[in-house]
Amino acid sequence: MASDEWVSASAPYVAPRHNGVSDAWTEESAKRSRKGGQKLAFAGEIEAPPEVAEAFGIPEGASVVARKRVITLDGDPIELTDTYYPASLAAGTALAVPSKIKGGAVTMLAQLGHNPDRIHEAVSARMPSREEQDALHLGSQDPVLILRRVTTDTEGAPIQVDLMTMPARGRHLNYEMQVNR
Repeated sequence: MASDEWVSASAPYVAPRHNGVSDAWTEESAKRSRKGGQKLAFAGEIEAPPEVAEAFGIPEGASVVARKRVITLDGDPIELTDTYYPASLAAGTALAVPSKIKGGAVTMLAQLGHNPDRIHEAVSARMPSREEQDALHLGSQDPVLILRRVTTDTEGAPIQVDLMTMPARGRHLNYEMQVNR
């Protein structure tokens, strides 16, 4: 694997963490002797964008809690991650506060009684917007991957929607699935 390539699996990012354990990104990057970080750009209630409203089955413009982050590797921005939660489960919690959450948001969801059960991911590619170019230090001809992840709980209700934008160059997405017999 070339030094600018990164192979990552989704499973560790949707599993709640044990007390005192860092978030999945910090742990994954440390295993590679790198420094992963996150810069929280926003946390609070907003109107649901159309794609998020559809995933949650709520009216477009209904209130959701959003956490918008810039994911970094060794100080450089490598991904934009916007995460959304239904206001009915996240409003008034640490998810709506602009501060780091020990163990990550999935751990907080589990503490609130919302354990992830299934995820659905869809990946697409496109050219970046001007804002994405600036945030990720990309040229206008550098494509991005968009990963849309919907996490549902044990009742089948969507509890989290992630929209991740990342440079396509050097990125490999790794999926492992079990087929029921």
